[in-house]
Amino acid sequence: MAKIKWTLQALEDVEAVVNFIKRDSRYYARMFAIKVFEAVDRLELFPESGRVVPELNRKEIREVIIGNYRIIYRIRDELVEILTVYHSSRLFDVSKIKNLL
Repeated sequence: MAKIKWTLQALEDVEAVVNFIKRDSRYYARMFAIKVFEAVDRLELFPESGRVVPELNRKEIREVIIGNYRIIYRIRDELVEILTVYHSSRLFDVSKIKNLL
């Protein structure tokens, strides 16, 4: 079983999305947060279940898609490190996680 570790960047990303959604609906903001954390929790048992991030093409950098959001993470031995969460309509800014790689 893999251990999950969230980077500060990823936690700030989730918080920003939740705050954005919350302006219209507290309910949907809460549901989004629950879905993100449930998807990440599944990575404890199935760390390779996400697809390889196409922009990086590195087998240890993967993503899980939740609605319109990409949860990008890195697998290192028995550790799953959540790197960032962002809207899929935006271009992937590799520099945003470059310092984490």
